[in-house]
Amino acid sequence: MRKWIGYEKGVNLGGWLSQCDYSKERLEHFIEEEDIRRLSTWGLDHLRLPMDYNVLREENGAFKEDGFGYVKSAVEWCRKYGLNVILDLHKTAGYSFDKNEQEHGFFAEESYQEYFYTLWEEIARRFAGYGDQVAFELLNEVTDEKTMDAWKQISAECIRRIRVIAPKTKIMIGGYWNNSVTAVKDLPMPADENIVYNFHCYEPLIFTHQGAGWVDTMPADYRMSFDNDMSVFMDKTKEYLPDNVIMLEPAKDIAHALDSEFFEKLFAEAITVAEERNVPLYCGEYGVINLASPGDTLKWYQSIHAVFEKYGIGRAAWSYKEMDFGLIDEHMDPVREDVIREL
Repeated sequence: MRKWIGYEKGVNLGGWLSQCDYSKERLEHFIEEEDIRRLSTWGLDHLRLPMDYNVLREENGAFKEDGFGYVKSAVEWCRKYGLNVILDLHKTAGYSFDKNEQEHGFFAEESYQEYFYTLWEEIARRFAGYGDQVAFELLNEVTDEKTMDAWKQISAECIRRIRVIAPKTKIMIGGYWNNSVTAVKDLPMPADENIVYNFHCYEPLIFTHQGAGWVDTMPADYRMSFDNDMSVFMDKTKEYLPDNVIMLEPAKDIAHALDSEFFEKLFAEAITVAEERNVPLYCGEYGVINLASPGDTLKWYQSIHAVFEKYGIGRAAWSYKEMDFGLIDEHMDPVREDVIREL
């Protein structure tokens, strides 16, 4: 499978220009140059920068110079410290992966789609000049499988428009069920040689999101160890997260405690698709909630890391700080250095 050179080992800057209160204090100080310098010492080659549309545009559609300024600062800091950067549009007008945002209409209404296209054209105009140091991720986590036909058409048009301005910039595209690895097979054929297939992995969700208050039907006090047989993960998923059972199907026959074999089976189909289409495969988000034990978190990272390395899958861990997954947060103190080696 073709590797994506320069984007093999990364970390997300979640919660800075996305999923936040958008206060001036947050936007100016949540991530500063010192954070990028620190990350550059972790052996990374890139960072992923989630951005929400309202950071970059006014309600009337005008572009926000201060919003684009934050993005430019991030790109310049990354250049200074030898890191590449993915510009990820985390939500757009009319669509958010978080249903609580009450964003809707994007997949059906042309006005929202045009807003999306013109925003990406502006991003391309401002950042295509950075060459291979910058890549574009069209949209974070499409959720509903039923929107896939519309998403194929929208993404194709967006790529066409970007290519007028940035003919060789790498462009990432992901599929339904929140960029599920099982959706890779249904992604459109690559428009050109600079397309990257993107997925996210938080499996088994019952483990990585144990106690997560934003997950429907997940008890706030639920905890579990990574040292369980597949049958336990399956049973507990059926009990608490029945909609997620389908994600465990590729690995359902494992008859021992989870290890790298779980991820090997989970990724197998996507790896085959990427090899057949000669497209790099990239995992834009993966990680474990801060409610899991540090020791179990390390075991999970070790298991998924082995498969990333075996197949040359680029990735970016979620997330650098806070966001319930922070790698520099206090709960990671006992294992942080070990986890950083497994990114």
